Order: sequence, then structure tokens, then C-alpha cells
Amino acid sequence: MPVCHLTADAIRAAESATGDLLTGGTLMQRAAHAVAQAVVAELDARGGCYGRRVGLVVGAGDNGGDALFAGGRLARRGADVEAVLLAPEKAHDAGLAYFRRAGGRVVDALAARVDVVIDGVVGIGGRGPLRPPAAAAFAALEPGTCVVSVDLPSGVDADTGVVHDPAVAADITVTFGVRRNAHLLAAPQCGRIIVADIGIRADDAVPPGTLWSLTDAEIGRRWPVPGPHDDKYTQGVVGIIAGSHRYPGAAVLCAGAAVTTTSGMTRYVGSAHAEVVGRWPEVVAVPDLADAGRVQAWVVGPGGGTDDAALATLRTVLATDVPVLVDADALTLLAGHPELVVGRGAPTLLTPHAGEFGRLRGTRLPDDRLAAVTALAADWGVTVLLKGRITLVAGPDGIVYGNDAGSSWAATAGAGDVLSGIAGALLAAGLEPRIAGAAAARVHAHAAARAARGAPIGASNLLAALREAIRAIRVS
Repeated sequence: MPVCHLTADAIRAAESATGDLLTGGTLMQRAAHAVAQAVVAELDARGGCYGRRVGLVVGAGDNGGDALFAGGRLARRGADVEAVLLAPEKAHDAGLAYFRRAGGRVVDALAARVDVVIDGVVGIGGRGPLRPPAAAAFAALEPGTCVVSVDLPSGVDADTGVVHDPAVAADITVTFGVRRNAHLLAAPQCGRIIVADIGIRADDAVPPGTLWSLTDAEIGRRWPVPGPHDDKYTQGVVGIIAGSHRYPGAAVLCAGAAVTTTSGMTRYVGSAHAEVVGRWPEVVAVPDLADAGRVQAWVVGPGGGTDDAALATLRTVLATDVPVLVDADALTLLAGHPELVVGRGAPTLLTPHAGEFGRLRGTRLPDDRLAAVTALAADWGVTVLLKGRITLVAGPDGIVYGNDAGSSWAATAGAGDVLSGIAGALLAAGLEPRIAGAAAARVHAHAAARAARGAPIGASNLLAALREAIRAIRVS
């Protein structure tokens, strides 16, 4: 099943639905236990919990209460635990009392060297950057100190994932029941995420506009594979309009990705037809669109130029009744002619990076990427894949799929051409645009990780690793 990520309001509603578990304090005790267990596991990897130094940075309210109860549990296991109270008059009374009874100490500043620090400054209700006292506490930590955040790193907005300056950079984030939006949108800031089951259930009341992410298993289940009665046409024919004779790289990369992604058929249109066939002889390549033949989806734009001829080609392709993926130069053209896609009857998938998105909207991409991509998809009636370390794919209905690439190795010239070829082939095979985009982003990220192995890559390396990435995701 896809994984849902909820807003702060949805989480609060789910917590309220637990009734006595919330009001009686059971949820807090379970949350504190989960945080303490995460710290114990980290300390065990360093030789054990007894005698280790643990610091707490504690804010007001329930998030601070979780940290204090967790700190008390750690003190009872023999750890040396001290806490800085950022707002002593607003500290969680029961949590502070338990912490002190267990042997925890309240201090003005954490010791110079601690093994683990628990971030209990603010929870899902926090807004804006860390206040100066909290920022100073984390800035004083020695490099390499493990930071464990309760629910999400303080200074990160729970709904938008905006990382304010300053904000906590967590090594581990322990959250409860269901992931929050920020756990995907600000994944690098969250570190390793542990989702603890404390009795919160939101699966039956997922609100409209929920952010989702696809698992490898879900993508593998949906990946098109040939059946006993399939042929090259029934598996999807994708048309690629990319590159040029002078700049053939985009054409070769995009067409190669399409060939590798599915077992159907790839057609190519453009002046780089000789170069494409020279590298991929299975591609049916012609110089003119009129001679292309029928396709089930088009990819148009990578390296295609922005002259009048390119605009005429874009108009022709968008006037068809098949899905169209618009990328790169074609997005620049579309920025001046949005009427070509607004109200289009057939599915349309736009794949901008931040700069291209800004051109489409006439303004820079805002920090709230989720709201921005959702609004463009709704306003234009299209599906929008916003590229980045965290790729977001929004449909016109407000539902968004996200993917954390896990690294930025794919941030290299030509990688976007590969992504377009993957997604275009999946469109031709019959996947709806949002799923095609999300699946393409996921396998693209896996291919980058396989190709890089910790060192820089070019897009050709990415393409070479694509087949193994697909195989791995299909058997996950």
C-alpha cells in the first residue's frame, strides 16, 4: 500500500480519536518509550547505555513532556541525563517530576560532551526558526553528537517541510503512528525516521489532498511486464521528440531510457535520428513528425529548442488524443502558451525543475513546494512532476505523490532526459500520469544510487544502471 503523510491538523484529529489514550496520558507514555528505545539502540551500538551522557533540550508542552519522560527512562537504565529547560515555567509538570525522580538533572547548559541529545523543543505545532536559546544549545554541540528529534526536527514546518534557519538537523527522528508531511518534504533534515505504533490510527480518515509515497513493492506490482498475449504494440508505443543533429545527447538518453523501461516499442522523431539508431538500433527513427506512425504517448522537449518549428511541433503533439509528457525546452515554450494544455482532454504530464517551474508561473518557486505544485496542477488541469531531491507529482485533483531520492547523485546533466524517457514509456504502457511520474522518479533514484556507489556519475552511467534498478524494484 502507498504510505500516507498527514498534516498537523490531521494528526491532531487522529490523536483525539483515541479518546482515553490521549486524555489519560497513555499516548505520551508510549511515545516516550519509543524515543527512549531509539536512544538505547544508538547507545548500545556505542557500547551500552550505562554511564553514557544524554542531553535533553526541552520546550514547553507535550513535545517537551515526551522528551522528559524519555529522559527519565534513560536515567533509570543508568545513563547520565541532564536537561535544559527553555521555558521552565511552561515545562510539562508530570514529565519534569518523573524526570527528577528518576535521577535526571536540570542544568543551565548541556555538558561539553554528550553522546546523544534529544530534541524536544517543539512538535508539530512549531512555526518558524529556532529561538536563540534553543539555537545556542544545538550550536554548542560537538561535531558527531547524535541528535534524536521527537516527532520532527524543531525548526521544520510540519505541513510544508520548510526548513527554517536555524533548525535542528536530526540523525534520527522518532514519530508516532503516521508520518507527517515534513518527514517526506524535509527528509534530509529528519535523518533516519522511526515510526512507532502508539495507538494512533489515521487510515480510515485520510483527508483530501493527502501526500503519499509509493513503496518499492507497490511500484513493482504496477510495473508493466509482457503477458502471454502481448506484442510490441499492446505493451505501449512511446514517441520521443528530443535533441537535434547538433546536440544529439538528449535524444540518445531519452530514447535509451524508453527502450530500457518497457518491452514495447520506441519511435523517435528528429534530426538526431541517425545518432539514436546508431546507439539504439531497435528504435524506429524518422526525421519528420508526419512519418512517425501511431504512438500511445509522446515525450516532447528535451534538447528540442525553442524556435518556431519547435513550437509548431509542440502544438501538433498536444492536439493529439494521447498522453503527452512535456519537458525541458518545451516547458519554456509552454510558459508563453499555457492555452496549449489548459483544458486539454488527454492526460498531460509536465516535468519541470525549479527554474522551469518558475518560468511556467512567472515567479520563483516558493519555499512551500507542495502548495506550489498542487496549485499549478489544479489551475492548468494537468499533472506536474516537480523535480528535486524530493520529487513531487501532483494531479489536478489535489492528490500528490512524493519520492525521496535518498541522495542527489542524479543531479547531473542529462539525468532529466533519462527521467522523461522512463515516465514516457510508462505512460505509453497505460499507467496514469501521477503513477507513471512517481514510479519513474523512484526507479530513476535507485538507478542513480546503483550507478554512483558513492562517486559522481554522468547520465550515461545512470542509464546503464536502469535495467538493474527495474529488476530490483520488481522483486522487492
